[in-house]
Amino acid sequence: LAVAPGTTVAAAIATASAGVTRRSVTGALRAPLCGMGVCQECRVTVDGRAHVLSCQTLCRDGMQVVTAEAVA
Repeated sequence: LAVAPGTTVAAAIATASAGVTRRSVTGALRAPLCGMGVCQECRVTVDGRAHVLSCQTLCRDGMQVVTAEAVA
């Protein structure tokens, strides 16, 4: 996925899919809510590192992002 410089991972996920970043412990779909890192709903795995806040992480070339639904 190609995005403009300065794009957050959360914005890239929203562009590429329905914006789903993970599932709750009950299986419900979760997506970013606050956009400033407080709610923790945007957590994804980036380059093998779990629980990264996608709303606070800028995209960079070659990064691999794993969400509850897909790899972006």
